[in-house]
Amino acid sequence: MSTETVLSVAGLSKSFRAVKAVRDVSFSIPRGKTFGLVGESGSGKSTTARLVLRLVEPSAGSISFRGMDLAGLSSGDLRAERRHMQMIFQDPFGSLNPRMSVRDTLVEPQLVHGIGTPAEQLKTAERLLAEVSMPRAALDRYPHEFSGGQRQRIAIARALATNPEMIVADEPVSALDVSVQAQVLNLMRDLQDRHGTTMLFISHDLRVVQFMCDEIGVMYLGEIVEQGPRDRIYGAPAHPYTQALLVSAPGKAGGQRARLKGEIPSAHAVPSGCAFRTRCPQAFERCTVEKPVMRDLGGGQKAACHLLDGAVAA
Repeated sequence: MSTETVLSVAGLSKSFRAVKAVRDVSFSIPRGKTFGLVGESGSGKSTTARLVLRLVEPSAGSISFRGMDLAGLSSGDLRAERRHMQMIFQDPFGSLNPRMSVRDTLVEPQLVHGIGTPAEQLKTAERLLAEVSMPRAALDRYPHEFSGGQRQRIAIARALATNPEMIVADEPVSALDVSVQAQVLNLMRDLQDRHGTTMLFISHDLRVVQFMCDEIGVMYLGEIVEQGPRDRIYGAPAHPYTQALLVSAPGKAGGQRARLKGEIPSAHAVPSGCAFRTRCPQAFERCTVEKPVMRDLGGGQKAACHLLDGAVAA
């Protein structure tokens, strides 16, 4: 598979007045690979996803998609480029128009982007339904007639209707029953292999991210604090926040690492120095006054923590 970079984000930031929602986020995704953003609610994952698609305008930073600077595109060019990047939302019932049949739902993206004749559009809709294991009879039914898992399958089919190069999946299974989540995740992986789609995957569930992603960025209060290949992040987590998240995951034993306590601070008032220091059991004086920088740990892994350069508490 090609190592061509499909998406590259550098220094991405977004402030909503006094709220620093995303701060200096950088990552890239090679073609056909999945990059996961994981963290608690309020960490800036969903805002990052919307910035990548330019559904929200960034305050700073750059977004390069397929070698093009998205910020430099006119509204018309951006509209045309949206054919190549689609989104799967968290709530399939809320993201599907209740007044549109499945047929119309799957044909509409093709109409918007001028893809195919009416006969070809219908054929594509039928093919996509089959790919997501839904019967052709579903074409003339409406969202309220399906289960949550079936609705999300329809939403996935809709995202594939324009044959996009990248899909942004924002908590795509968190609204589904646990028994259904594995089915939908397996479907997404199978479809990605079949279509060679690049994916930005957003989740708070570390088990889901481990299953789906090739590389992972751990977000805390608007910034990535650790990043690297899946096996490195799960096998040798370097940042205290990553360690605490893993220990706090269902079924994990605590060992010598402290579990995560307290709530994520408000983005209205980001703590000085290291943003995680107010919850970190290993924080010391330097963490209060100096913001840590990303350190290369080898093997593609990097993290931002003063403990990684040999600093110790006084």
